[in-house]
Amino acid sequence: MKLTLAPMQGLADPIMRDVLTRIGGIDEAVTEFVRVTDTLLPTRTFMRLCPELKSGGLTRGGVPVSVQLLGSEPGWLAENAVRAAALGAPAIDLNFGCPAPTVNRHRGGAVLLDEPELIHVIVKAVRDAVPAGTPVTAKMRLGYADTARAFDCAHAIEAAGADLLTVHARTKVEGYKPPAHWHWIARLREAVSLPVVANGEVWTVDDWRSIREQSGCDRVMVGRGLVADPGLAGEIHVAANGKAPVPLSWVVLLPWLEDFFAQCRAEAEHYAVARLKQWLGQLKRRHPEAEAFFARIRTLREADAVAETLASARREEEEGAAA
Repeated sequence: MKLTLAPMQGLADPIMRDVLTRIGGIDEAVTEFVRVTDTLLPTRTFMRLCPELKSGGLTRGGVPVSVQLLGSEPGWLAENAVRAAALGAPAIDLNFGCPAPTVNRHRGGAVLLDEPELIHVIVKAVRDAVPAGTPVTAKMRLGYADTARAFDCAHAIEAAGADLLTVHARTKVEGYKPPAHWHWIARLREAVSLPVVANGEVWTVDDWRSIREQSGCDRVMVGRGLVADPGLAGEIHVAANGKAPVPLSWVVLLPWLEDFFAQCRAEAEHYAVARLKQWLGQLKRRHPEAEAFFARIRTLREADAVAETLASARREEEEGAAA
């Protein structure tokens, strides 16, 4: 059983990956996509999007991070994959699932699901270019507007030599609207011989149990569910060992929020404030305390004031827990 932290553009950035993987329970992670057009990207681009390359491709929590590439030009994707591998990427992942309209308009992500022949050429070009010891993986949705070519895409990825396939169980048009069609993952898993990772709409331990049961997959990729509940991965591992999971409490989570905020602040003060508020917006789904804390900092714009409020909230929670 393995849990992978999903690549989430604008959400699972290097700082979020660092914090979530140190909280624990995540076995693998994938970067936000590296957009490839018609050039060989400089080393600094890869280091910015995947600073883990400076430490053997691992987060501080020891979790390997695959570099994800997005684009439609096989040759340039192959060249950039070679560079990423040379820089130490543990694996190269290819994005055929991003539903963002801007990305799709430029022939990236899920729009390629209508072109399984091109998907095959891309995966094969990358597989042939990178060292044999570097895994090449791919992530797809069930299709663009419908599932008519789902099997064609999965077979194209397999025939091109991919080592693993992740399936997000919705079409591009469905976006992130529930439900995710987990039974479709089972159909694709049965149609190919390579390992398949199940992805889509996993928010709780019960969701994890259900996606495994319906998909037949031992590996599961979790995205927004982990951002909303950073203790979820640890809970899943506990449950997998037949024990009763204990949710991560708000008092335990607050120091991690301070850690996250401090790292963001090292990049830019206003950025840190915005990123913390963004995360609180996700956390309130599982932690009602997040909504109350957001109300305390909603009008704050200065990083110093936010940091002081965070520290004050942590002290209050610690005192309350000790009482």
